[in-house]
Amino acid sequence: MPIALLALAIGAFGIGTTEFVIMGLLPEVAGDFGVSIPTAGFLVTGYALGVVAGAPLMTALGTKISRKRMLMLLMGLFIVGNVLSAAAPAFGVMATGRIVASFAHGAFFGIGSVVAADLVAPEKKAGAISMMFTGLTVANVVGVPLGTSIGQSLGWRTTFYLVAALGVIGLVGIARLVPEIPKPEGVHLRHELAAFRNVQVLLAMAMTVLGFGGVFAAITYIAPMMTEVAGFADSSVTWLLVLFGLGMVGGNLVGGRFADRALMPMLYVSLGALALVLALFTVTAHHKVAAAVTIALVGALGFATVPPLQKRVLDQAAGAPTLASAVNIGAFNLGNALSAWLGGLVISAGLGYTAPNWVGAALASSALALAVLSSALERRAAHHRPAAEVPATTPAPEPVRVAADHG
Repeated sequence: MPIALLALAIGAFGIGTTEFVIMGLLPEVAGDFGVSIPTAGFLVTGYALGVVAGAPLMTALGTKISRKRMLMLLMGLFIVGNVLSAAAPAFGVMATGRIVASFAHGAFFGIGSVVAADLVAPEKKAGAISMMFTGLTVANVVGVPLGTSIGQSLGWRTTFYLVAALGVIGLVGIARLVPEIPKPEGVHLRHELAAFRNVQVLLAMAMTVLGFGGVFAAITYIAPMMTEVAGFADSSVTWLLVLFGLGMVGGNLVGGRFADRALMPMLYVSLGALALVLALFTVTAHHKVAAAVTIALVGALGFATVPPLQKRVLDQAAGAPTLASAVNIGAFNLGNALSAWLGGLVISAGLGYTAPNWVGAALASSALALAVLSSALERRAAHHRPAAEVPATTPAPEPVRVAADHG
């Protein structure tokens, strides 16, 4: 794989750390600013909504410049947002810093996915995307626990300054290692927007919302589920989340490897198994060892869907994939927000802390149904298409390869 993917992975590591580390530092931030924990929780939801809004906006604004330069500008925005958060004199300024940083998130992963795919041969695209997303998954294993520990011992501001420093390393890496990739000739914003008229692009995004939403329906409420139902101590929750992160790392790599061989079958298997495991979680949540194993499986199966779903969008929006790719990253966060809300509803209805697992199973099952529908529509379209017909899409650019970068 090209070494340029390392620079993208470092940026992804920083973004993943800043997104999730705030969850472990909410009490410290709330105490420092004198606000309640629910009020401080806006730093989580505000970030997620910022990703959803920022992904298409920042990508659209970046259509006039090269993808490499846009990635550098996004890392600069990420650095500014985290420095603003770290130095914030008031809660409102902290929230503003979080939103500024979130605007870099979706566009970075969206444009980064396109760049990663362009760096390798067509049969290795999903693997390249998964290598970039490895930075995000490793953040949950290393960055978040370490950042939480540093924030609790040296102050939460130190954590955000260190995250900003990661952004600087990512920026330098992109500047030095990522080659200039020529933009496809004749592709403008209207071409990018035209991708959303493709029903297969919309179906892939709906699969993203529902599939990854299934994961977060359960994981959002993992702390009360594990302490109140499984009987773990509060201090064990961090290590359970590390297990979840390890599962994400493995699932991401496996998903990328097999999506290059058989994309839709990979989605069938991962979504179907995810729905089954989430349903079983309502039972295994009552037993410590079984619960720990299930948490790792949820992480693995959930993230095994990410490379194939992202590649599915790139394939279906071929020729003008950048905006669609970025919006699909926003779809992951939309799924997170939707599933967290639905999980809260069933708990508030008195159905217990394991009830969100049923919500997650239903969401993952719905994503599987859409995957089957997507394949059926694709087969029907292929059957009715004349043999000589050429799809009316802008040709995708040839992969850019830097011989010295290959290992």
